[in-house]
Amino acid sequence: IDAVVVIGGDGSFTGALTMSQEYNISFVGIPGTIDNDMYGTDYTIGYETALNTVVCAVDKIRDTAVSHGRIFLVEVMGREAGLLALNSGIACGAEVILIPESKEQHDELKRFLDKGYKNKERSGIVIVAEGDEPGGALKIAEAVGRDHPDLDVRVSILGHIQRGGSPTANDRINATRMGIAAVDALLDDQKSVMIGLDNGKIVQVPFNKAVKLNHSIDTGLLDIQKMLSI
Repeated sequence: IDAVVVIGGDGSFTGALTMSQEYNISFVGIPGTIDNDMYGTDYTIGYETALNTVVCAVDKIRDTAVSHGRIFLVEVMGREAGLLALNSGIACGAEVILIPESKEQHDELKRFLDKGYKNKERSGIVIVAEGDEPGGALKIAEAVGRDHPDLDVRVSILGHIQRGGSPTANDRINATRMGIAAVDALLDDQKSVMIGLDNGKIVQVPFNKAVKLNHSIDTGLLDIQKMLSI
């Protein structure tokens, strides 16, 4: 084996970094994760497809929520990163978004439920990242049911449908660009680097940075969601 192109996230690149240190093999990585949480790149393959899948599903769930007067807690993937939940919640007009990066949103959920109960507004969408601290949508629904027994609360866990389906055009185009860049990097004798996108430009990020540094999200987007839900 002369060279390996690794497509994946933290775990895949950590393994590639270790193997590159133990063997004389060139490794180049392409970020492929629906969490879009890799350091050094604005975009990971699969994220936009998963995002559109969530939006499509939640739009259908809202029809039932409104017609039956229910509050749906919709759990999306994101055990340690809430970007998928955050952007899908804004796109769907969710009343509340719960992500691991923000503890304040649980106060927002309480305010929404209290307000809805008093005003007899008994429908709504709450997007929950699976890694949210209280234990995901099921645990939160149990607590909401105890505190607000008159509300009809349901849970929908989207699960692995988020990880499949036909890729969006952007995912296909960016995957092609990154694939070509990965081969070019190998031809240039590059080793232990990840191909990324920074403001639309192809960049190379060392594996040790990609796997050790955290990708932060713009929690200011939560302020946008709060304004939209007023």
